[in-house]
Amino acid sequence: MAEEEEVKLLGLWSSPFSCRIEMALKLKGVPYKYLEEDLENKSPLLLQLNPVHKKIPVFVHNGKPIAESLVILDYIDETWKHNPILPQDPYERAMARFWARFIDEQVLLTGLKIVAQTGREREAAVEATRDLVKFLEKELKGKDFFGGESFGYLDMVATLVAFWLMRSDDLVGVEVLPEEKFPEIHRWVKKLSEIPVVKECVPPKDKHVQYLRARLERIKSA
Repeated sequence: MAEEEEVKLLGLWSSPFSCRIEMALKLKGVPYKYLEEDLENKSPLLLQLNPVHKKIPVFVHNGKPIAESLVILDYIDETWKHNPILPQDPYERAMARFWARFIDEQVLLTGLKIVAQTGREREAAVEATRDLVKFLEKELKGKDFFGGESFGYLDMVATLVAFWLMRSDDLVGVEVLPEEKFPEIHRWVKKLSEIPVVKECVPPKDKHVQYLRARLERIKSA
């Protein structure tokens, strides 16, 4: 990378969305400056760089800000061509983007209801989430990773399932994705846990669960 290039990432240590970006940058060996944000006290810089959504992550390349994690991943892959994270085949690339949106727009939103609801509504949210994740279970059949033999774009996006959704078990007292029903997902998570960039970027479980529990309590008492 040229010396004059400047790369910054405004993120949050517990966020699956900024975690994706860090994994992509580390996989490609792109040096970057990380700026930790407090979403309860957003910095003027964050509000300036992402005035539309006012959220992390925000990726800044040579002074130009880009928001939304899936958009950022595309940009990174197009800008730094080595160690591609998206499939090279156009159809496979389109499918990876399709499933990434499925995770963010359906699995995530349904999974959030598990934490937000109680009683029968929670039970319904668990079942609905399982029904969605069954599609991902099928996609993993016979493969080490979503892209085949190597860790890539869709695996980065799906860490949301592996290290956020599956950690909600400790918050709600329900095993959302039991191994007997999702053997492929569990096998994939074990593979993920062996990837160096995943180890570096995913928050430690105990600290993470403690943070999520405290945040949930704040939301309940608000």
